[in-house]
Amino acid sequence: MTNTRIDTLRGWLKGLEPSWQLDLATLAPASADASFRRYFRIESKNPTYPTLIVMDAPPQHEPLDAFIEIDLLLFEAGLHVPQILEQNIEDGFLLLSDLGHKTYLEALNNESANALYRDASHALVQMQLASKPNVLPNYDQALLQRELDLFPEWYLKQHLQLELSAIQTAQMRQAFALIIENNLAQEKVFVHRDFHSRNLMVTAQNNPGILDFQDAVYGPITYDAASLWRDAYIAWPEEMVIDWVIQFWEEGRKSGLPMPSDFGQFYRDFEWMGLQRHLKVLGIFARLFHRDGKDGYLKDIPLVLDYAIATANRYIELKPLARILEATRLKQND
Repeated sequence: MTNTRIDTLRGWLKGLEPSWQLDLATLAPASADASFRRYFRIESKNPTYPTLIVMDAPPQHEPLDAFIEIDLLLFEAGLHVPQILEQNIEDGFLLLSDLGHKTYLEALNNESANALYRDASHALVQMQLASKPNVLPNYDQALLQRELDLFPEWYLKQHLQLELSAIQTAQMRQAFALIIENNLAQEKVFVHRDFHSRNLMVTAQNNPGILDFQDAVYGPITYDAASLWRDAYIAWPEEMVIDWVIQFWEEGRKSGLPMPSDFGQFYRDFEWMGLQRHLKVLGIFARLFHRDGKDGYLKDIPLVLDYAIATANRYIELKPLARILEATRLKQND
């Protein structure tokens, strides 16, 4: 954050100081994500909001419109999202309620997992029940394809300097077409798109607190479940994942969501959606390093690659993709 921008932010907060009883001296970084957004925490003498979050989203990179629109949408669906207390659209600043310090990633362990995931699953059902077409952008074929193309462009080419043969390229493209065909055949709901342990906060009421939803779309019903239980940052034994996905599927069906009547079909869709996501994530993690100079995600690549290989190996039509992925693991380990 440039000095000019921090000065602009401090100037804006100074104007809010009387109404929110802000302590400007306590302004400190709270977190950063994989985009241009930055977050700060500031203390207040306001008894309702002893700490507040300031979002810094440079307008030329991260316009606030989508965040504001989706925040309201999720709030109306009964989800625990930050309250927008003040906004400065022109400069790209928001003053938000603070959902706390503890992420799911920090809190998850063998003892807490069932309860935390039950809450997250229930929140996901709530969000999906609120779904309506033509409110959020469609997760369409073009977007699914653009995301998959990050894998050869950034992970294979830039990160591994790996050139596929003509046969391998054809096999990969065929696998991509099959994955997208599956994804588009699924029922459509609101999709958070990053519903995982780093974006879910442990809260005392209406757990979890939900962050980073500004890229939400209208798309496949299994996407957020795949984000949650095939998480790039934490792994669980397959039998536990199946149990959690069954519970989500059962709650969704009882609530009236358009779930397949056969769990086997739902789990297959969950796996294929997860594979699309993991191929995309491999490309994004590589891009964050090579284009943006952020190396913090490189350590998470092996888990994501393991997920992708395991899934591709379980389906005969995806075996050629599995071979390509296995070759990248050898290259990755060189």
